[in-house]
Amino acid sequence: MRPTAPLPDHLLRTAQVQDGLLDSGQCGAAGVGSARRAALRRAGMLLPVVRGVHDAAPALAVAAGGGPEVWAGVHPADHARRRAAWLAVLALDRTRAVAVGACALALLGVQGLPARIRPEAALPDGTHRAPGGDVRVRCLDVGLDLDAVQQVGALHVAGPVDALAQAVCELDREHAVAVLDSAVQRRLLAPEQLDDVRRRAHGRRGSRRAAGWWDLVDGRAQSPLETRARLQCRDAGVAPHDLQVPVRDGRGRVVALGDLGWRLEDGRLLVVEIDGAGPHTTPEAVFRDRQRQNAVVATGTLLLRFTAADVRAGRVAATVARYVPGSTMRALPPARPG
Repeated sequence: MRPTAPLPDHLLRTAQVQDGLLDSGQCGAAGVGSARRAALRRAGMLLPVVRGVHDAAPALAVAAGGGPEVWAGVHPADHARRRAAWLAVLALDRTRAVAVGACALALLGVQGLPARIRPEAALPDGTHRAPGGDVRVRCLDVGLDLDAVQQVGALHVAGPVDALAQAVCELDREHAVAVLDSAVQRRLLAPEQLDDVRRRAHGRRGSRRAAGWWDLVDGRAQSPLETRARLQCRDAGVAPHDLQVPVRDGRGRVVALGDLGWRLEDGRLLVVEIDGAGPHTTPEAVFRDRQRQNAVVATGTLLLRFTAADVRAGRVAATVARYVPGSTMRALPPARPG
C-alpha cells in the first residue's frame, strides 16, 4: 500500500520539477500554511533552506515509498546546479526573478560548469536585497539584455550571451573554455556571437584574466572532458592538429570520428578517444565501442583511449607525447578535481 503523502500530490509534482524546492507562496496556495509547515519541519519532511524556501526532498522520498532515488538517472552534479538556480529564483520572487550567470547556463543545458555553483539571480526593478543562504543578487544595471531573457519552463533565464559574459570571468580557464565550447556545440551560441560575449564581458572583474581564453574556444568539442584533454595537450606542447577527425577505410569511407587527432611523420593518424562514464558503460555501448575500435584500428590508425579518470590525472598529454616525434613536453600544473 502506498504511504500517505506528507504533501498534496500536485505540490509534490511541483517540488519534483523544482529539484526538490518549494517557496512559501506555493505551499500556502496548496493549503499548507505556516502551522502545517512547522509540523512538517518537526517531522523532518520539510527542511528550511533560506527564508521562504523549503526543501521537500524528504517528503518526495516518502511519497515514493522509499523506493528509487527521486532523481534517478540525473547526474548528481546536474541536479545540484539546477537546484542552485531554483533556490536563487524562489528566494527572490519566482514570478519576477531572472536566473543569471552560471545558474542560467545550468538551466539552458550548458555543460562544463563546476560541480557546485552559487545561487544567483536578478530582479528587473534593480532591487538588491540579499535573502541569505549564500544567494547572490545581481544588479541589472550592468547591461543585462532584458529582451534576450528566455523562458525555461516556469523560470525567467538570462540569454546565453549575457549568462556567459557573467560566468566566464568568474570561472577558471578549464571551466570557462568548456562552457563556451558547449554553448557553441549545442547551438545556443553561434561562433560569431563569441565576440558579443567578449564585449559584454569587457570591464567585468576577471575579464583581463580571461583575455587569452577566447581563442581557445572550439565548438566541435563534444564534451567538457574533450575540452579539458585538449587544453592539457596544448599546455604540454602537443596540441592536437584537429578535432572530430574523420578516420577513413581503404575505400575512403568514414568509419569513425576521432575526438582529437594528430598526423604523424610516417603519415599515420593518431586518434585520441575520451570515454565518459555514462555513455560507454552499458553492454550495448561496450559492444558498439569494440566494433568501432576494430574498424578504426583496421585502417592503420593509432588509437589511444582514455577515461575521465585519465583526464583528471593528466595522463592524456604525457601518453600522446610518446608518439609525437619532436614534441617538447612541458610540465603541467597540478590537475584540478571536478
